[in-house]
Amino acid sequence: MQKLLEFLISKRHWFVFVFFEILSFTLIYRNNAYQRNVMLNSANAVSGYLLSVSSSVLSYLNLHNENRMLAEQNKHLELEILHLKLQSEALKGELLLHDLVMTDSVNLFYDYITAEVVNKNTARLLNYITINKGFKDGIRPEMGVISTSGVVGKVIVVQDHFSVVIPLLNPKWKLSCKLQNSNYDGLLVWDGRNIQYSNLEELPTHTQFEKGDTVVTSGFSAVFPPGIIVGTVIEANHSGTTGLYSLQIKLSTDFKQLTTVMVVKNFFQNEQWQVEQEARKND
Repeated sequence: MQKLLEFLISKRHWFVFVFFEILSFTLIYRNNAYQRNVMLNSANAVSGYLLSVSSSVLSYLNLHNENRMLAEQNKHLELEILHLKLQSEALKGELLLHDLVMTDSVNLFYDYITAEVVNKNTARLLNYITINKGFKDGIRPEMGVISTSGVVGKVIVVQDHFSVVIPLLNPKWKLSCKLQNSNYDGLLVWDGRNIQYSNLEELPTHTQFEKGDTVVTSGFSAVFPPGIIVGTVIEANHSGTTGLYSLQIKLSTDFKQLTTVMVVKNFFQNEQWQVEQEARKND
């Protein structure tokens, strides 16, 4: 207490100065309309700026929740798109309509699990992506992974809370794809050169296509539904040795900007694999 009193006494001239300054501003504010308006406008400007900064900070802090909500909305939209595609194929005779078991907006063959990218490589020959969902979230190996733009890759390693995805940007993985307009299918293989492009190999010479044609998943595996966009045709190369076409494809997924993905859950994946393995036993 003694030290506090000594401090106040030693700084008394500053307290007196501050007191008279406050008194002076109070008298000016009360007795002069012009100065009063100037002070009010200045105070409003400062408070408005502080509120703007505060609003920006709060908006930034809420981005995670907004992104999560958008990801959930995208998930439902993707399911609705898949629903419509399967109905269209059924009407065209590619599938039997009674084989499709659907609800209002969710096809019972597939569901999606949204996840965030927590680590990724794009500058290497063998690239991988880590997501923040794992075994406890329903993720299993061999599940397909997509984004709102198109195919990303497939899950290869799963732990309780994280999973590793092998993306299209890895030559170890080949994806069965087809030309949307002609249904000619081939294998998509990355050559390790450019993260924006890949090659659709093993297309027969009588394949009909044009630059700009859409390439989609063929659906010839239990990993992806048919019709998920992969990219567009840029140019073609003819192989004289094999007599097959190789198409350069511009990938629809921007791996540099990839932050949110959806893991494809095929409810009949295991059943399909089991029946296919059973059939191979007779080979």
